[in-house]
Amino acid sequence: MVKTFIIAEAGVNHNGDINLAKKLIDIASAAGADAIKFQTFKANKNISKNAPKADYQIKNTSAKETQYEMIKSLELSEKAHLTLFQYCRKKNIQFLSTPFDHESINFLNSLGLEIFKIPSGEIVNLPYLRHIGKLKKKVILSTGMSTIGEIEDALNILISSGTAKKDITVLHANTEYPSPFKDVNLLAMQTIANTFKVNVGYSDHTLGIEIPIAAVALGATIIEKHFTLDRNMKGPDHKASLEPHELKEMIRCIRNIEIALGDGIKVPSQSEKKNILIARKSIHYSISLRKGHLINENDIIMKRPGSGVSPKHIDIIINRKLIRDVNQDEMFSWEDIG
Repeated sequence: MVKTFIIAEAGVNHNGDINLAKKLIDIASAAGADAIKFQTFKANKNISKNAPKADYQIKNTSAKETQYEMIKSLELSEKAHLTLFQYCRKKNIQFLSTPFDHESINFLNSLGLEIFKIPSGEIVNLPYLRHIGKLKKKVILSTGMSTIGEIEDALNILISSGTAKKDITVLHANTEYPSPFKDVNLLAMQTIANTFKVNVGYSDHTLGIEIPIAAVALGATIIEKHFTLDRNMKGPDHKASLEPHELKEMIRCIRNIEIALGDGIKVPSQSEKKNILIARKSIHYSISLRKGHLINENDIIMKRPGSGVSPKHIDIIINRKLIRDVNQDEMFSWEDIG
């Protein structure tokens, strides 16, 4: 059984409050997530003070507040990162964070992160991709808003910079918050897998839990999903996030899907073998017949149980001569025809 790596995406849903961030770690750990992921950035190195907000950001935050002001208020200090990193160890959950600039990449590397997550917005950022590629760490590459050609270019840069292809997982994603179901296009995840022969996963921004569950059934090895303490909280991403009970339910369902996927070998399962004799049929006589009779199709009927001769042998039996008298409803035996 392949275990899906489930990332509970806290993102900036801590609202800049380290105590809220710790509560999110508690929730993710209790729900059974493999990792919790935050975002690491220096607002002044990422956002122009004239940068517009996305529509969903305008809807979920103050329209008067600029994107720079919004992002700046959600910035976590290096000291806060270290505190959260250590708290994750205490809670037995892996700490991850997405870096958005070179300084943040170096800082997260200094913490000893084993996995680097590249967000969708950086897939065409050549210097950024080269920087992460040179670290030779495991990489998770989100591909929202991208074309298949842009994914190819990003993979080539990462690999040529030093990252092994086997260490890269490509996440299909849609970056609208929330993503409309009609725009999810889950089959594109399989297109990515077939085109580049890489591990694939899915970063979900839809409402609810059914789409990431479906992604696992389609072959996702990583699932990333935003969650929050309360969807009614102020902030850009809360509205499109799961609440604690929903995160727990999503993870429970994914673990069940993993079990149900099995090994792909089509044989009777251990639990159903006992039903073979009950559900299948055997060859019976439809009427009483005398010794010497040549059996024809009208003489036999298929009835339960399946403990006798299987109907798959009917062609061998037709036109064979009986060597004894048989009764109606009696189960056929090979000894009847010698």
